[in-house]
Amino acid sequence: MKFSIVTFILLSISQILNAQVQNEYVVSFENAVHHEAQIKATFPNIQPGTFSVRMSRTSPGRYALHEFAKNVYDVKVTDGSGNELLYTRPNLHQWDITGHDGTVIVTYTLFGDRADGTYSQIDETHAHLNIPATFMYAPMLRERPVKVTFNNRQDLNWKIATQLIILGGDSFLAPNLDYFMDSPVELSNHTIRSFNVTSGNAEYEIKLALHHEGTEEEADQYIAQIEQVVLEQQKIFGDLPNFEYGEYVFLACYLPHVSGDGMEHRNSTVLTSTTALANDTTYRNLGTVSHEFFHAWNIERIRPGSLEPFDYEEANLSGELWFGEGFTSYYDDLVLCRAGIITPETFIQNLTRTYNYVWNSPALAYYNPIEMSKKAPFYDAATSIDAMNRTNTFVSYYSYGSMLALALDLSLRSDKDELTLDDYMKLLWTKYGKTNTFYTIENLYLTLREYAGETLADNFFENYIYDSKVPNLKKGLNSMAYFLKSNAKKAYMGLALKFNDQDMAVITDYVKKNSPAYKAGLTKGDVLLAIGNQTFSTQEQYEAVLAGLKPGKEVMVTYLRRGEEKKAEVRLAENPTKEIVPYTKPTEKALLNRAKWLNIVEAEETEVPQEEEKN
Repeated sequence: MKFSIVTFILLSISQILNAQVQNEYVVSFENAVHHEAQIKATFPNIQPGTFSVRMSRTSPGRYALHEFAKNVYDVKVTDGSGNELLYTRPNLHQWDITGHDGTVIVTYTLFGDRADGTYSQIDETHAHLNIPATFMYAPMLRERPVKVTFNNRQDLNWKIATQLIILGGDSFLAPNLDYFMDSPVELSNHTIRSFNVTSGNAEYEIKLALHHEGTEEEADQYIAQIEQVVLEQQKIFGDLPNFEYGEYVFLACYLPHVSGDGMEHRNSTVLTSTTALANDTTYRNLGTVSHEFFHAWNIERIRPGSLEPFDYEEANLSGELWFGEGFTSYYDDLVLCRAGIITPETFIQNLTRTYNYVWNSPALAYYNPIEMSKKAPFYDAATSIDAMNRTNTFVSYYSYGSMLALALDLSLRSDKDELTLDDYMKLLWTKYGKTNTFYTIENLYLTLREYAGETLADNFFENYIYDSKVPNLKKGLNSMAYFLKSNAKKAYMGLALKFNDQDMAVITDYVKKNSPAYKAGLTKGDVLLAIGNQTFSTQEQYEAVLAGLKPGKEVMVTYLRRGEEKKAEVRLAENPTKEIVPYTKPTEKALLNRAKWLNIVEAEETEVPQEEEKN
């Protein structure tokens, strides 16, 4: 018999309500048309002396600074009797209040007009609230429970969706500040769908709050696909996380005026996209679902110690994002493939793109995955107005980590029978996730050594984690009836082009270091006019010209730089990209391996021996 988790939840809520003082917020949206919310924060039972409140500079799941205080104004402070209190501003993010009577009440206006996983958007379609971007908080009251009441816009038929504990009457509860800050809220006229999943002796409700312009039938189809994703991920870890309050909520806004994003939280996730469900032919929205739900294990509970306690005042630095974000990214499409939502061919095509992006990057000469992870505060939704040489100095730790996960998974599967990345992840879940123990990189290494042996673990960490060497995937891919096909016979220049409205080929990014174009002195902003005596006005024509040339050939390139026509001699190189392609004559064992990896129900049986393809 399943036990009722609700009993334990109610007991916990009762203890929170009766045993401790709460900070309280009341939020109103009368001026939503102009993107404003009015917020009242009450902090009772505080000690004599200076009392400080702040706006956060960061947000759980992000690593950069976002300076949320810039959207707060009309701040007023009183004591419990309504007397106005004075405050000073020691910095842009903090209000220091004196002369209170043990209670401080702060009212302010919040402006918000960006809906994603980091910011807040308030208008007449919804109030999409990321908590750190919305609420002032008191650092000294981090362990105190938080109650929030929304004066809901009933005239707009808004409902409220959140992972916060429901108290009734549009009021909600968080056991402490950290859970509150980690609990986004969606107020809108959204559609609700749900299903239940059994895990051990518990049963959890998985809910979808879908704010979109689509049909009820599309919502039905989408929740069915989400259920496939959830169940497929449950197979990897063996059980679901303990969703403390009995449910997990997907807060999905698929609207033209939002910004595309996904952001994991402990018992919920934010999903925003301008792509409607009916138009999502590549399952990009569902890929974000897969990524964020996998985080319920990996990063929310299998959690690096570098992110604890989360710092709301400074950028959060972690050298483990290649694992927390990157390994999660590997499972995005793998889970969709195993669930039958995308084909193995699509999965392999996506792997091919990531393979070439990562392993052909000049940035690997500068940073290993640990150091690349620590660059997150510069790149993770961070804002800067000066140019950065990203092409040559940065590889996304999402992509980098996903390729490391692929390399490790193939190595495990081809090195020893019955070893898989799935079971390594399950062991980490058992050792660190279930026990609420924060891990280090050393813990990841020791766990791999425990699971797969000293030789494999030492090789993986020494060469690919503490160093930035490129793993040889040949053996692993061969064991799955795939191989890397070379494009070395094709000519390569090493630049990214985009044709503008005048049909002119503009170099849109900084040229890759040591590529033919780099050596010839071409750079971002140059306009290519001709290669030799051949001109082009479309991407297809440019590629046709390049296809007619061979590596090693020297060609004269004519281009414009700031309106001045110039010429440069370019020696074409071999194209370094590769393609992951299937064997035409695979062995039965390789097909079986592939079927186990990708969950292909019926592998084609053949007695034809696998042949080594020419690269």
